Amino acid sequence: MSIAKTYNPKEAEDKWYSYWMENGFFRSTPDEREPYTIVMPPPNVTGVLHMGHMLNNTIQDVLIRRARMQGKNACWVPGTDHASIATEAKVVAMLKEQGIDKKSLSREDFLKHAWEWKEKYGGIILKQLEKLGASCDWERTKFTMDADLSESVIDTFIKFYKEGYIYRGVRMVNWDPQGKTALSDEEVIRREVNQKLYYIRYQIKDSDEQIIIATTRPETIMADAAICINPNDERYTHLKGKSVIIPLINREIPIIEDEYVDIEFGTGCLKVTPAHDLNDYALGQKHNLEIIDLLNDDGTLNANAQILVGEDRFIARKKIAKLLEEVNQIEKIEDYKSQVGFSERTDAAIEPKLSMQWWCKMDKLAQPALDYVVSGEVNLIPDKFTSSYKHWMENVKDWCISRQLWWGQRIPAWYNEKNEWVVAKTESEAIQEFESQGKVAGAIRQEEDVLDTWFSSGLWPMSVFDGVRNPENEEFNYYYPTNDLVTAPEILFFWVARMMIMGHAYTGKAPFKNVYLTGIVRDKLGRKMSKSLGNSPDPIELMAQYGTDGVRVGMLLSSPAGNDLMFDVSYCEQGRNFANKIWNAFRLVKGLQTIDAPATEAQKTAAKWFESKFNATLIEIEDHFNHYRLSDALMSTYKLVWDDFCAWYLELVKPAYQTPLEMETFEVVKGFFKRILTLVHPFMPFLSEELWHDELFGERDAKDCIIVAEYPTVGAIDQKIIKEFTFVQQIISEVRNIRNTKQISPKIALPLAINATEIDFTNYQESIIKLANIEKLTFVQEKVAGAVSFLAGKEECYVALEENIDVDAERERITKEIDYLKGFLVSVDKKLSNERFVQNAKPEIIQNEQNKKADAESKIKILEDSLASLA
Repeated sequence: MSIAKTYNPKEAEDKWYSYWMENGFFRSTPDEREPYTIVMPPPNVTGVLHMGHMLNNTIQDVLIRRARMQGKNACWVPGTDHASIATEAKVVAMLKEQGIDKKSLSREDFLKHAWEWKEKYGGIILKQLEKLGASCDWERTKFTMDADLSESVIDTFIKFYKEGYIYRGVRMVNWDPQGKTALSDEEVIRREVNQKLYYIRYQIKDSDEQIIIATTRPETIMADAAICINPNDERYTHLKGKSVIIPLINREIPIIEDEYVDIEFGTGCLKVTPAHDLNDYALGQKHNLEIIDLLNDDGTLNANAQILVGEDRFIARKKIAKLLEEVNQIEKIEDYKSQVGFSERTDAAIEPKLSMQWWCKMDKLAQPALDYVVSGEVNLIPDKFTSSYKHWMENVKDWCISRQLWWGQRIPAWYNEKNEWVVAKTESEAIQEFESQGKVAGAIRQEEDVLDTWFSSGLWPMSVFDGVRNPENEEFNYYYPTNDLVTAPEILFFWVARMMIMGHAYTGKAPFKNVYLTGIVRDKLGRKMSKSLGNSPDPIELMAQYGTDGVRVGMLLSSPAGNDLMFDVSYCEQGRNFANKIWNAFRLVKGLQTIDAPATEAQKTAAKWFESKFNATLIEIEDHFNHYRLSDALMSTYKLVWDDFCAWYLELVKPAYQTPLEMETFEVVKGFFKRILTLVHPFMPFLSEELWHDELFGERDAKDCIIVAEYPTVGAIDQKIIKEFTFVQQIISEVRNIRNTKQISPKIALPLAINATEIDFTNYQESIIKLANIEKLTFVQEKVAGAVSFLAGKEECYVALEENIDVDAERERITKEIDYLKGFLVSVDKKLSNERFVQNAKPEIIQNEQNKKADAESKIKILEDSLASLA
């Protein structure tokens, strides 16, 4: 059966993905094999496939496919995250379009809408991952609000509460006025923002004097509790013990002293607003100041503001500034840049706000998660992230775990009519708990807040195997701890640290061994890809245009671990070209006619070389995989296939036009091609499976697929033949280069003479003659007068061009090369004559420089002799 002229990715992708699914190749159940487990970082149910997902899941699929081929029981668990804030925002927006206000709905009615939305849209991204070739065990697909996972979350809250890690209290939180919920510090993105610095005059009580305060937030002056000066600031010594009057509302507040105030910033005076600034809150606690909260949950001013009640905070800022100018209370306004926090989910500017919330004590819980990384029991790849992880974990703050939302796991706390509370799993257990404490349990109600999404996803590696509720179950004990986690650096503290915290709390073990941190996908200008910039291609369209294998290769060619990926569509084009190269090489092999004859000596030598080259490259590739250099592993594979196999080996063994190939060599070529297909399969699953089933390789049964074929293992390596063939390649390449520079037709055979001093070229003569189109190959012990010369290593080679040579041009070329080498020799001599270099450099580095010197001197001598022969 003939093979199509061009590869059709779509046809192969649809066919083989369905086939793999139907035959259960992705399915994993515990058995006697070594497990290899990856849990997918669950994408939000609100998400659709973007380039970051493409990169992350391609890497996971490469790792899982390779492990499967190595005979391990590969289990890749997929799933989605309920994403409380993002999903609730989506549902609220959907309802708003339908004319429904969330406030008009009961919690139960709202959750019905939310579940309907999730069922309709929540699985889109997982279906898109199938297009990518993701070989997940889809039967294990989990959702963070599945009943069993939610129960695990509730059980964990109760466990941590009973152990004294969870408490309830009023503290300053990051408040998202758009999401109307508290956020943890890690959910706040800090950005530099252009602002205004307002210099406001405050009147000193019973005096004509005014004090000037610089602030970026004039809308909060109505909540000021004091003006603070530094006791060491001589400018304000006379103000100690006095009071000032807040402009516009004429409320009196004291002047206090604290060394916290920076004398150099602004005017050296600080307005203290304890309810609306974290540092001010600390000052307020220290000096026992009044706390006035003037903002509603939606960021509008409340009655405590006295003026502009109901106005949005940013509109109020402009109006307050105008009012202050009208009464001559503004000294000046300056442009100013400062860091402002924004909600990671809604992008709303964060408000510091005092709020009653549920908190998790982190100091003791975080220590084991720090120790795992510091000790190397968990490897962060690349390890450049270790220092920032260590810093964060050593300075960790208590975690605000409650969210003022309805979508999520509802906190298992219950209140009675006196607002006393207990923690219990069910209402009946809560009643028992109230009664056991001697408290009234009538008309109890459950806490309205839900838990932070990261609290539930922190259990992910355990809860997907039901390890929280049932830690003795077979699957949990078999698959946990997992092996590798592939995720983004920006959720190293959101998620990775919390999984280690939760994992240790339950099992005393880390939940994984290695954390591969991908970079950010950027465009070729270095900008982060985003919808708003319009610089992010649609992954589905990319796969349709370049083939899934082509896109996978394109992503990985440019994605070193932890470094940002400067993505360009040209990488996908390169990936598609690689797929076509393999396809065309296969067509060439399949189209060969054969003759029942043994291999020639040249073909046997070529096979020995490629066998050694394959095994040497496989060692490289294994080292890259062991150090999670997947981009390098792919590049080594790429060069082995494109250069060593296609450009050299196939050219060495293929017969002349319309001439049959010896059957013995044909079988060797087929064997090499099969090994190449198994090597590329993790990167290019569809193309490799398509070719694996071609009739060229014989009949295969239903389960004889490359997805479970044996991954190549390293065999014998003949370093001598690899070294010798390097010189053969140099000779062939130099002869071809001479043809190009002299504009000699490739059809014209040229004479070649080699002064061989180190290499025995006996086994390579036929290959050199064939690939360099040599008329006559001779071995000499002296220079060939009038010939073009070159070096292959230290072997002198001569091509006598006779009338084809331009003696003057050749003399000029050799002279330029001699001049270059002499200049190079000067730089090497400078290094070797530098006493500091010689004393401090390692012996091997000095030896390397000496070798460079000897090599350059040898080449100069040969070239000078060649120059003399031309004369």
